[in-house]
Amino acid sequence: QVQLVESGGGLVQAGGSLRLSCAARAASGRTFSSYAMAWFRQAPEKEREFVAGISWSGGSTFYADSVKGRFTISRDNAENTVYLQMNSLKPEDTAVYYCAARPRLPTFNSYDYNAWGQGTQVTVSS
Repeated sequence: QVQLVESGGGLVQAGGSLRLSCAARAASGRTFSSYAMAWFRQAPEKEREFVAGISWSGGSTFYADSVKGRFTISRDNAENTVYLQMNSLKPEDTAVYYCAARPRLPTFNSYDYNAWGQGTQVTVSS
């Protein structure tokens, strides 16, 4: 199991930017680089939805259509950290953002992930 802690959320005006970070501590015997990582978000009274994912090596990235061209996921395996750079933010991006981990390759389904952070709130004002 890997432990995840998100940071970087906050209040920003529409059109602004934020960078979320997710620091990981892998269980004994496993390394951070063996995990695919993803960001999900959940707005009030809505289902948790996939935002972006990155493979264990960082060589493959995946995005929800709603954030393509605005958000960028990246990882630093030396620092055991994954990032989500969010630009051109919109009020509809307001949600609690969670990072998640699973072995090797990311998927779009939250049920495939077995490790989650506590979440960080992102609020975009109009």
